[in-house]
Amino acid sequence: MADAMIGDVLDTAFWIAHYRAVETKRPDALFRDPLAGVLAGERGEKIARAAPAGFWTAWTVVMRTLIIDDFIRWAISDGVDLILNLGAGLDTRPYRLDLPESLVWIEADYPRMISFKEERLKAEKPHCKLERVAVDLANVDERGRLLASIDARGQKILALTEGVIPYLSEEEVGALADDLRSREHIRYWIAEYSSPESAKYRNRRPTRRYMQNAPFKFAPKDWFGFFQAHGWRSKDVRYLMDEAMRCKRMPDLPPLWRILFVVFGRLSSPARRERLRKMSGYVVLERSA
Repeated sequence: MADAMIGDVLDTAFWIAHYRAVETKRPDALFRDPLAGVLAGERGEKIARAAPAGFWTAWTVVMRTLIIDDFIRWAISDGVDLILNLGAGLDTRPYRLDLPESLVWIEADYPRMISFKEERLKAEKPHCKLERVAVDLANVDERGRLLASIDARGQKILALTEGVIPYLSEEEVGALADDLRSREHIRYWIAEYSSPESAKYRNRRPTRRYMQNAPFKFAPKDWFGFFQAHGWRSKDVRYLMDEAMRCKRMPDLPPLWRILFVVFGRLSSPARRERLRKMSGYVVLERSA
């Protein structure tokens, strides 16, 4: 039954929203997202309950949320006037972040995700100028028309792909990178970083079986080199483990895992520990000159 819980990539949005709702209920919550539970519902809870090693995913969601929130605050301070959230899923940042009223925030996702979200949040008021666009981002022509229309509206645009590119092939990510790079006003791009070490862990048999209907695909040997080749360079990198140490929130491991984690850390070489520290995170990419 567990390996049937993820029907397609859209189900992952409910899964992730559930973990944001769980964090919100903690007395020591690192952020508050009161709409996450409204969106995740029982569906998100059931998916999370069936997931293998869900404590890792829960921790990852919290860390990446904090990192991206900070990146967005920085981008706005840098003059970004439009944010394009590609594959927005059940993100609620326009409602929970303190954003300028003048900021234009555009969410793009599959039609059924957009319809679900608009129905659930119809009574809520965002803090900025929020728009939603129903589009199949895998359709090159549809995506091209969307990007062309967006590029004409902003002077300094940030693209966000939270939890999107891991489900795409290298060819698909390359095409997306080229499309974004070809638009004059898209200056920055927040993208998920995964090292080859990370790919090994996420392709373990239990996870691979559970995610068989939404498999992880993107795993370049040189992540930064890949994007450099497509006209994007790294402006800022934040690793999940560094974020955890900064806010003193390590993964909530079961007892046996905790013992193994300590033992493994002590037996690993400094180089190995450094690779693990930089295993995954998020990056602000900027257009290469």
